Amino acid sequence: MDIDTAADILAQKIKHLIITTSGHTAATATLEEFYQAFCAALKEEIMVNATATIDTIQYKKPRIINWISMEYMPGRLLTNNIYNMSANELVKAVLVKMDRNFSDLVSCEPDPGLGNGGLGRLSSCFLDSLAALHYPARAYGLRYQYGVFEQEIWNGVQVERPDCWLLNTDPWESRRDDFSVNIHFRGNPVHAVNKHGDDVYLIEDGEEVRALPYDIPIIGYSEKINYSVLLLRLWSTKESPRNFFLQRYNAGLLDQASENTSLTDILYPNDNNELGKRVRLKQEFLLVSASLQDIIRRHFHVYGDLIQFADKVRIQINDTHPALMIAEMMRVLTKNYDFSWAKALEVCQTCCSYTNHTILKEALEEWNEMRVQELLPRQYRIIQKLNQEFCNHIRQQYPGDEEKVRRLSIIENGQIRMAHLAILGSHKVNGVAELHSQILKQNIFKDFNELYPKKFTNVTNGVTHRRWLLHSNPLLASFISKRIGNGWIRDFSQIDKLAEFASDPESQKEFLEIKKKNKEALLQFLSRENFTRDANGKIIAHSHMLQSDALFDVQIKRVHEYKRQLLSVLHLIMLYQEETLSPVPRFCLFAGKAAPGYERAKQIIQLICAMGRKLHADPRIKDNICIAFIENYNVSLAEIIIPAADLSEQISAAGWEAAGTGNMKLAMNGALTIGTEDGANIEMHKAVTDRYWPFSFGSSAEENQQSYKSWDIYTQDEQIRRAVDALKNGLLAESPSEDAAFKQIYHHLTENDPFRVLKDLRAYYETQKRVEELFLQPALWAETAIHNIAAMGQFSTDQTIRNYAKIWGLEPCIPDPNILLKVREEYSENDRCKIKI
Repeated sequence: MDIDTAADILAQKIKHLIITTSGHTAATATLEEFYQAFCAALKEEIMVNATATIDTIQYKKPRIINWISMEYMPGRLLTNNIYNMSANELVKAVLVKMDRNFSDLVSCEPDPGLGNGGLGRLSSCFLDSLAALHYPARAYGLRYQYGVFEQEIWNGVQVERPDCWLLNTDPWESRRDDFSVNIHFRGNPVHAVNKHGDDVYLIEDGEEVRALPYDIPIIGYSEKINYSVLLLRLWSTKESPRNFFLQRYNAGLLDQASENTSLTDILYPNDNNELGKRVRLKQEFLLVSASLQDIIRRHFHVYGDLIQFADKVRIQINDTHPALMIAEMMRVLTKNYDFSWAKALEVCQTCCSYTNHTILKEALEEWNEMRVQELLPRQYRIIQKLNQEFCNHIRQQYPGDEEKVRRLSIIENGQIRMAHLAILGSHKVNGVAELHSQILKQNIFKDFNELYPKKFTNVTNGVTHRRWLLHSNPLLASFISKRIGNGWIRDFSQIDKLAEFASDPESQKEFLEIKKKNKEALLQFLSRENFTRDANGKIIAHSHMLQSDALFDVQIKRVHEYKRQLLSVLHLIMLYQEETLSPVPRFCLFAGKAAPGYERAKQIIQLICAMGRKLHADPRIKDNICIAFIENYNVSLAEIIIPAADLSEQISAAGWEAAGTGNMKLAMNGALTIGTEDGANIEMHKAVTDRYWPFSFGSSAEENQQSYKSWDIYTQDEQIRRAVDALKNGLLAESPSEDAAFKQIYHHLTENDPFRVLKDLRAYYETQKRVEELFLQPALWAETAIHNIAAMGQFSTDQTIRNYAKIWGLEPCIPDPNILLKVREEYSENDRCKIKI
C-alpha cells in the first residue's frame, strides 16, 4: 500500500475516533481531542502487534524475563512510537491532509512521571532494546499519580510541586481491572505447616490493599511490520475503594484513612519521618507482591502448574527496592503451592538476579527490623529464617569467625540489609560498569564474593541510540546515514565506520554546522521556556544566555554531592576572579533535581543560581561566562539539551559513580567529555583511545580511598582559597539564608570534603584550559567529536541486553508471521477503517 492511500485510511480512523469520543468533527476538534484520537488510532495498530507478540510467546513457550523496577523514565511516547514503527513519512502525510502541526501535537503529551534519574531512564532504554531484539519480556512498576515532583526555582531555591502528568487521559495506557490483585499488610500471623512440615503463616486482621494494573505498550524498532510490542504493567492504589478507611476518616484520622490510597501518589516519599518510611516500605512490597502474583498467574495460564516455573521464569531485581521479592517468593511457594523450604529457595535462586546500581549507603537500603515486622509480619519471619540458616552456613564455612558472620548477616543491629537479601536469593549479581563491579567484588561485597565467587559479574550500562540519536538528533542521524548507510540504526556496532570521515574537512564542516543549528534550537527553547523567578515564584525575566558560538558546557543529572556540581561552580568562581577573560565564551547549563530531603543538594542549587546572578550582574563578564539552571529536568528537556552540548561534564568523584548513562548520550551526540576515571567513563575512554579523549583528569578510585585533608589544599593553593572564601565572604550571598547555606558548604569543604572536590579542583581547572585550547581549533574539535561518536558502538543497550540475556539464558522470540497475519485478519474483519503501517 502506498503512503498516500495509507494516510487516507489513517485520517479516516482519526476522524471516526474524534466523533465517537468527543462529539466533534475533525475540523472543530480541539488540539487535545485531535491528539487523543491520533494516539488512539496508532495504538490500535500497535495492539495488533502486541496481541501477536503475546500469542507467539504463549504458543512457543520461551523463557521470559520479568523486569522489576521502582522507576521508569520513558519520556514522551508519541514520537518514540512513530520512530520505532518506522511511520514517520505516513504521519507527515496524515498531518498535511488534516492540516495539523506535529510540534503542536507533541506538546500535548507530558513526560510520564515514573522516574527520577538514571535508574529510571536505564530501565526504559532496556525495555526499548528488549522489544527491538524480540526478547520475551514483561516489565513491572508503579503508576505514580504525581511523579517525583515538578521542580521550580524561586530565587535559587528548589520548590517542589505535584507533577500532574495524569491531568488528562493518557492515551497509551490501558486499565486492566480484571488483573487487579490484593496485597496484605500488618495483621497477626497464625502458624501452620505445609505438607513438607515447613513453617508457614496465615494472617488475621490484616490490611488488604487492592492494586490495579495499567498497561503501556513498548514498541521495538523495526523497518518491517513484524515489530514486537512488550507491556509495561504499572500498579496503582489510587482508584480502589477498599483501600480507603471510611471509619477512620469519619473519626478525623484523615492521614490514616487515606494512607493506602496514597501509596502510589509519589515516587520516593521523603523518608525523614515515620509516615514517609512506612509508605516507602509499603510501596516496595506493593510492587513485589503484585508483580509476583501476576507472574505466577501468567505462568499458570500457559502451563497449568508450577513444575516448569524455575526453567521458564526469570526475574531481574533492579536495585534493592524490589529485594523483598526474595522473601515474598519464598512465602508464596511454601505456603500457597506446597513447595518445600529447600525447593523454594532453589527456585528463587534460579529465577532471580540482582543488579546493583550504586555503592551509596542510601541506595543500599536497610529497613528497621521492627518496621518490617509490623508491616510485613509473615515476610519478616521468612527473612529471619533465611538469615538464621545463612549465618549457620557461614559458621560452617568459617568456624570461629563471628566477625565475618556479622558482616554477611542479612540482619544486623536491628536493620535488615536489603542488598544482602537480594544477593542470597539471586542466581547472579551484577554491577553496571567494570570499575563498579570490581568495587562490589573487592570492597562492598567482598565477603559475599569470597563465598560465592561465580555469582558476581559485570554488565556495563548502555543507552538506546535510537532514542538518543536517531530520534533526538535527526540532523546528526542524517549526517551519519549519508556516510555509512542506515545499518547503524539496527546494529549500532556499525557506527565505527564513521571514523573514516573524522578527518574529512567537509564532514567536519557539516558536523559543526549541525552542532550550531542544535545550539540555536536550544537557545530558542530557553528564550521561550526558561525563566528567572523571584522569591515568591513570580517570573521576573528570561534567563540570560550567550550565542551559539560559545562553548556549551553541560552538566545535566541528579544533583548530588558525589556528582560534584560543586566542582563546576568553584571553577567558575575561579574564572570570575581572574583579571583576564578567557578567549572562549562559556555558556554553562545545569539541570537536575535534588531529593526533597537532601539539604546539601538544595544548597548546591542555590549556589549555582547565585553564581549565575553574579555573572549576569557584572558587565565585565556577563557576555563571556553565563549560567543557566534549567528547571524541572526530564527526558524531553534532555532531548533538546544533549544535541546542543559541546562539553559533557562527567566529573563524579572516582569510585562513586556506578556507570553513568548521560555520559554515553552526550558522547553519541558529539560532545567531548571532561571526566574523571570513574564508572563507564573508563570504558568509554578505552573505546575512544587517549588521542580522542583529551580531557581526563582527577584522582583515581584507589587514590580516593587514601586519607586526605582538604584544609591543606585550601591553605596552600591561593587561587583555590580565594574561590572557596567566596562562599563565606559575602561575594555571592544576597540574603541571610543564602549566607548561611554557602557558609555550610564552605565548612563542609574545608573540614571534611568527602567527595574530594578540592583535591581535584586544580586538575579540573587546568583541564578546562585544555578544553578552551581545543575549542579554538574547530576542525580538530570536530575530528575529535566524530571519533567519539564512532567509538560508542558498545554502549547501546542492545549490547547490554544481549549480555543480560546470557545471564538469563534468554532467546529472541519474533512474532510468528502466521499468528500476526491471523490477528490482523481478525482485526480487519471487525474494522473497516483498518490502518496499514
